Amino acid sequence: MTRLSHRIAVVFAGLFGAAGTGGAAYAAHGGGDASLAAIAAAIAFVHAPALLALGLGGDRLRGAAWPIFGMVLGVILFSGDLAMRLATGDRLFFNAAPTGGSILILSWLLVGVLSLRGMRSPT
Repeated sequence: MTRLSHRIAVVFAGLFGAAGTGGAAYAAHGGGDASLAAIAAAIAFVHAPALLALGLGGDRLRGAAWPIFGMVLGVILFSGDLAMRLATGDRLFFNAAPTGGSILILSWLLVGVLSLRGMRSPT
């Protein structure tokens, strides 16, 4: 399960990096509400390298699967809701963005808490 979560983290790091790039390009070149695209892109961009780090070095952080899945879900909800509003005018569901944001905050706090438990020695 742990190895799978690390692979998932790296896959989503790539996807979020690509989505962040596309969203930033959309925001830069206008069309629709560019501020929604910029915010969605920024959230994806910030979490792409975090997921990459957790995915590539997460073997050392005990319990890394939890913040990995939290960050993936949080970005999908937060950025996905903003992108959905931009594309269709509708939301993913009521309070999707705030729910995603809350999950992201908790995931970052969990990274800090897990790091206090100590790191495994490299294998």
